[in-house]
Amino acid sequence: MDAMTSPAPAISDLSYEQARDELIRVVNELEQGSSTLEQSLALWERGEALARRCEEWLIGAKARLDAARLAATTPSEDATPAR
Repeated sequence: MDAMTSPAPAISDLSYEQARDELIRVVNELEQGSSTLEQSLALWERGEALARRCEEWLIGAKARLDAARLAATTPSEDATPAR
């Protein structure tokens, strides 16, 4: 990823997989150490935002799983035996 020549997509528009893959690219580029200080700071900031986006996706997925588990273990009113 060359942060100076190509416009980066809005983080809020990225899927989990897109954000994760871009975060991996950002980390790899930072680890190479070949960027200028200004480029490194921009990459770091984007990486932090990408990590937050990934976390948002994971929190949302966990909430959906928790809701599905709760729905599967909670008897519905229709399933309650008549007296």
